[in-house]
Amino acid sequence: MELTWHGHSTWAVTVGETNLLIDPFFDNPHTELGPASIGEPDFVLLTHGHADHIAHVPEFPDSTVVATPELAAYVGDEYGVNDTIGMNLGGTVECGDAFVTMHRADHTNGIETDYANSAGMPAGFLISDGDPAEDASEATTFYHAGDTALMTEMRDVIGSHLDPDAVAVPIGDHFTMGPQQAAIAVEWLGVDRAFPMHYDTFPPIEQDPTDFQAAVEASDSDASVEILDGDQTVIR
Repeated sequence: MELTWHGHSTWAVTVGETNLLIDPFFDNPHTELGPASIGEPDFVLLTHGHADHIAHVPEFPDSTVVATPELAAYVGDEYGVNDTIGMNLGGTVECGDAFVTMHRADHTNGIETDYANSAGMPAGFLISDGDPAEDASEATTFYHAGDTALMTEMRDVIGSHLDPDAVAVPIGDHFTMGPQQAAIAVEWLGVDRAFPMHYDTFPPIEQDPTDFQAAVEASDSDASVEILDGDQTVIR
């Protein structure tokens, strides 16, 4: 499994021969790439409908978009996406060589930050190279937490039963949890590796990621915090 952070909440994930892109938004200071630079992924996964998570969906019209039914219908109608998979919280779908499980995130979900339009519950995704219904502990799983507050489901459901190996957590504060709560999330999840995301894009979410790293190191977690440069790839 290859993971590439393109800044903000935008991640490219490769599982076997399958390429997935999460929350395409390349207008952020941590990437030097544009949508055309990365090629057409097989699947585009959307955690929720805010503009800084769906802005560049129209650049990938031939990718299959995976999102809540409401958001999938919206991008199909408004963005010219040809193929969508509408799924919902708790569900798992096969996306090529990957198994994608959707879980809740504690956030809001107006489409393009417009309160007049709802896109269903915001979400996070667990991407695995094996079927989590068979034995989650045998699969390699990357958890993209989405835009979220700290929530006990990370401890009681995701960490305990879905067994992620690595997590990307928002640390920007203001719109999501900040470094201290994100460190608690990492401890609850029991992951080996943790990556900060959703910071420094806008003034309200400016953060020093080493504060998050220090908070994890001060906790009871054994996770290694990896602060990635934009467009950096790591292998899980």
